[in-house]
Amino acid sequence: MKILAFSDLHHSRRRAEALVAASTEADLVIGAGDFCNMREGLEEALNLLSGLAAPMVAVPGNAESAAELRAAAGSGMTVLHGEGTTVAGVAIFGLGYGVPRTPFGAWSCDLSEDEAEHMLAACTGADILVTHSPPKGVADRTSQGLSVGSTAIRDATERLQPRLALCGHVHDSWGVTGRIGDSRVVNLGPTANWFEVST
Repeated sequence: MKILAFSDLHHSRRRAEALVAASTEADLVIGAGDFCNMREGLEEALNLLSGLAAPMVAVPGNAESAAELRAAAGSGMTVLHGEGTTVAGVAIFGLGYGVPRTPFGAWSCDLSEDEAEHMLAACTGADILVTHSPPKGVADRTSQGLSVGSTAIRDATERLQPRLALCGHVHDSWGVTGRIGDSRVVNLGPTANWFEVST
């Protein structure tokens, strides 16, 4: 299965158009959160992606809630937040929001490490783990060099050993990759990232 994955679209028309054009080559699209900005413009942001040529699995970022994303999702979009799905034999588990809690204020959709750990415990196996936030210590550094990823997500990645652990959230680490055991971790960013996953 050929997968096109991205994160942190943040309502960019130019980036959405590029993703829609690229999707003609994809079997599945994965969106790792932050489709809009500060809980505003979500429906318009998803409309920019309405031309995607493949179904999409998405998690909410900290810029939109799970309920808001589900309400705005089109018929070809599956929203995961503490749950999983299987697409063409590939098991995908998703967890959205900022983990740990961000300093951004009341608009930001966040989880504590304990809340994230509880939600991730529902997953007993996955080929692909999709989270908005990165795991602690991998693809999670700010421009000041601070590691701001999630220990709960790192622990889940170590436990589950998915083939791919896809994330976003930390803009300064877009495009950064690493490994946790046998899992390849990628902070996606808003450009086309391609993955081949055998079923």
